[in-house]
Amino acid sequence: QTRVYGRDRTRFMESLVVGDIAELKPGQGTLTLLTNERGGIVDDLIVTNTSEDHLYVVSNAGCADKDLAIMRGRAAELQGAGGDVHLEVSDNALLALQGPSMAQVLQAGLSDDLAKLSFMKSITTTVFGVPGCRVTRCGYTGEDGVEISVPAGRAVELAERLLGVPDVWPAGLAARDSLRLEAGLCLYGNDIDETTTPVEAGLLWTLGKRRRAAMDFPGAAIIMAQVKEKPKRKRVGLTGLGLPAPAHLPVSPGTVTSGCPSPSLGKNIAMGYVEAMHSRAGTTLAVEVRKKQHPALVTKMPFVPTQYYVAK
Repeated sequence: QTRVYGRDRTRFMESLVVGDIAELKPGQGTLTLLTNERGGIVDDLIVTNTSEDHLYVVSNAGCADKDLAIMRGRAAELQGAGGDVHLEVSDNALLALQGPSMAQVLQAGLSDDLAKLSFMKSITTTVFGVPGCRVTRCGYTGEDGVEISVPAGRAVELAERLLGVPDVWPAGLAARDSLRLEAGLCLYGNDIDETTTPVEAGLLWTLGKRRRAAMDFPGAAIIMAQVKEKPKRKRVGLTGLGLPAPAHLPVSPGTVTSGCPSPSLGKNIAMGYVEAMHSRAGTTLAVEVRKKQHPALVTKMPFVPTQYYVAK
């Protein structure tokens, strides 16, 4: 978690990512992509324009070091040219509370009205007596949920308080992975990386309209050429596999990048990259699992409808 300060903080962030950061209202966040000059995805980030005087940036933990090095390098360039920007790395912990009962559970520990907090909106508040927490209505499950940035010294206290509620259970990465796959969400390092572009990954919606016209983000020429000419491969959903498909299995023609049994659907699901000509929903392909060919059907995602909350 990084805070970006200074009057040039928006210009700084837009020099690194594809999203329209300038259009974010106070307290509003967006998923965006940090790209390289080849159009590849260095990381997917959540950037929030806080109601205070900074941008709040959440990186993937596994990419934190490389992201910070890139951000520090760009900040130094801007500072050298007279720009006003500086970074502050947060030592806060991050707790995710997700699922249909989230609002009921969390509301008991908040004075703020969660009914007014829509998906991708963020507030700073006290949570079950722990002050200075940032609550963002988002998460990596496709369900209604929040991510709570909490001072590290009180993270265990807050986690234990939440786990003391009968409706709350601890969940590991396997549960998180099946949920995000059912929701059709990419996992960095599996489904997106520095060799995949936003267009190939089906993440074109992350490119702000103004940013597309300005072409002022890293790799813009390559990415926008793919928008115009269509990519050679696309990320697709797959169902009907006879066996669970682990990552990086061959699919004719292409590669599976994520796969698991879907607890919600009672069948195996996967996603991967196939040649564009074979990416239409309803197309039958073959996936090789344990040296045997299994039929797979190209399927629209999300596999399970998402439950993101929009305030009325």
